[in-house]
Amino acid sequence: MPTRDRIAAEINSQKAAGQDNVRRKYLAALHKKTGRDTVVYFSSYNIHRPFPVPAAAVSVTQDDIQGFMASLHKLKGKSLDLVLHSPGGSIEAADQIVQYLRAKYEHIRAIIPQNAMSAATMFACAADEILMGKHSAIGPIDPQMILGTSNGGQMSVPAHTILQDFEKAKADISVNPMLANLWAPRLAALPPGYLNLCEQVTKLAEEKVESWLAQYMFQGQDLAKAKSIAQWLANFAEHRTHGRPIGIELAQSKGLNVKPLEEDQQLQEAVLSVFHATMVTFQSTSCLKVIENHLGKGHYVVAELAVTPTPAPNAVA
Repeated sequence: MPTRDRIAAEINSQKAAGQDNVRRKYLAALHKKTGRDTVVYFSSYNIHRPFPVPAAAVSVTQDDIQGFMASLHKLKGKSLDLVLHSPGGSIEAADQIVQYLRAKYEHIRAIIPQNAMSAATMFACAADEILMGKHSAIGPIDPQMILGTSNGGQMSVPAHTILQDFEKAKADISVNPMLANLWAPRLAALPPGYLNLCEQVTKLAEEKVESWLAQYMFQGQDLAKAKSIAQWLANFAEHRTHGRPIGIELAQSKGLNVKPLEEDQQLQEAVLSVFHATMVTFQSTSCLKVIENHLGKGHYVVAELAVTPTPAPNAVA
């Protein structure tokens, strides 16, 4: 398998068009190996940039449905390999994309060369099976709420912590009513209905994953397994951080249908070559996100088009 440095050298040798030609060559080779429709959904969220990148430009958003429509156009297969590298994003966007993919494909494999976190974990849970390497990770699905900061910026806060703060405020005030003076400004900063929204999106993420697991990965099996896994992935108290990496052994121990990429060395090499080539694309261009099929057709988000991003959703996973 060529290393990322060797792939970078191969791209540089072809000059301007090298990063597209090489990436598509390896993507076509992956399709040839599997015989399945193949689409990559890759984000450059872990690539350092010398300019600010809006979170929406590298996250799962409603705009991505157009990217998947472009990537699946003219693909006629009944099985799909969806290769994922993403930090997650909008729950609503993930739901719409899953509905679209499952309406088209009878069997979907989620292949994770490195990280498929949050809403991307939800994508994986809507597949029939997941392929991960020893180094790969999925993550918790607890929703993140977007809140304004005092300097006019934005920050992501776990919905669970907002709800826990409210419960703690009630408990503190019941013991010492004078503490209401401390809690009141914090609670007043939340928009009307925000606590209810936190509750609803938390339930939504868990319910969607449970439903998809029951319908696809565990079809015809014990539905209690789907419920148990969904509850575990959504359990903020256990994971403690939204970015906690869940490796293959832990995922398997909880009952997810995860197979090691290492079982098929040729497949692993083909997957990692696609991953390395796409990461080099991100490093050598202003491309921020790639949704592309094995025919070289797809959708690309570049920095120039992301200066004015679509507004961040209220809840992301």
